[in-house]
Amino acid sequence: MFELRIERVIDAPIDRVWTAWTEHYAEWFVPRPWSVEVIENDLRTGGRCAMVMRGPEGEEMPSDGLYLEVVPQRRIVSTDAFLPGWIPAGPFMVRIDEFAGAGEKTHYTAIARHWTEEARDQHAAMGFDTGWNAATDQLEEVVARIR
Repeated sequence: MFELRIERVIDAPIDRVWTAWTEHYAEWFVPRPWSVEVIENDLRTGGRCAMVMRGPEGEEMPSDGLYLEVVPQRRIVSTDAFLPGWIPAGPFMVRIDEFAGAGEKTHYTAIARHWTEEARDQHAAMGFDTGWNAATDQLEEVVARIR
């Protein structure tokens, strides 16, 4: 399995972390100074997740895919391997976000699974650790703000 992952214990209960993840998506999903325009975020199995990530130099990175599994307050699985209507697309990864209770805290895991070793290595070279950890820092900021 060609996987990259980060894990974090967030100082808040699952319901608050879930709310921050699902309802404040555009506020944390990409590391600053990047921003994200959410085109559609239909958070249900088979629902579309489409966005455009924008960089400070005018870069644009569109992303379009589907949610494969949504289990409230437990797990979100999405991929760019399919477009709405189950139309195959050029896949890069499957993203898995997991939420587990740890007392009054939440153990959060974000996983990127790739089809090939080369794709995994490309994602790592793009700054996976730095970028996904920065985005998770921003998720924690949102969690703290929505108390």
